[in-house]
Amino acid sequence: MLPLVRVPTGGAQRALGRLLRSKVAGDDAPAKAKGIWEAEGPRWFTPDDPIWRVHQHAAMFPGGVAALLLQSLHPSAMAGVAGHSGFRGDPWGRLQRTSYYIAATTFGTIEHAEEVIAHVASIHERVRGRTDDGTPYAASDPDLLSWVHVAEIHSFLTAFQMYAGASERLSAQEADTYVSQARTASTLLGARDLPADVTELREQLHSYRAVLRSTPAAVDACHFLLREPPLPRAAKPGYVLVARGGVAALPNWARRGLGQSGLDVARRADTVAGSLSVATITWAMSGLRDAEERAA
Repeated sequence: MLPLVRVPTGGAQRALGRLLRSKVAGDDAPAKAKGIWEAEGPRWFTPDDPIWRVHQHAAMFPGGVAALLLQSLHPSAMAGVAGHSGFRGDPWGRLQRTSYYIAATTFGTIEHAEEVIAHVASIHERVRGRTDDGTPYAASDPDLLSWVHVAEIHSFLTAFQMYAGASERLSAQEADTYVSQARTASTLLGARDLPADVTELREQLHSYRAVLRSTPAAVDACHFLLREPPLPRAAKPGYVLVARGGVAALPNWARRGLGQSGLDVARRADTVAGSLSVATITWAMSGLRDAEERAA
């Protein structure tokens, strides 16, 4: 990650922090955070665990974009998103629900995490249909759940290792632990035979390539995510940095499948964009956090 320049906290820093938080977590983000972080009870993970370190880092912003782009290459997953998630009509709502799920199952109590998982599982039971070629799909299908998990964890881990500072990055053993810890929630959700370490993660991602393809729906979703974000004009340049950073975290074959350049020079440029976005997000959120701590 590029060095983070220390700039005195000011109104612009806090305003950007509030905008980011509202888009990702919703206008009621402080109340949601209180319910997750201040609840008493046993938890699956601690602040020292790799999954905690990865999921609270600003690299999750480009990592999340990478996960959505990668998932879109599975025709059944993309059909479910296009037909049921309302990603075009309510993209921020979908993002907020996803971020809440990740936060609750990573940082929350076991009781709360299991409640959230059960709620998502009940929604999945109603998400079913057919792809453009007539293939039936169901969001509760264990294989489809496994694909979503593999795409997410590969993207989150790749982005973290790309954009975290050198002293923050996971060792090989810690990366294996992260992959193993990430299985907890997804297994309860219904996914099966999930990877237990980085080697298995890469092998399972590769095993899905036979069914992955660039459908018109996937290309449309890519265009929407990269070129048509529903944001004020002033906020779009910053989002472009995040989005390009997400593209950099994709495997080259996925980049090419979505119409993005696979050239090394393009990937390096996108990586620089991602590094700038993570540094800016870290700065903005630290300013908001400092201001709220002083006001408390």
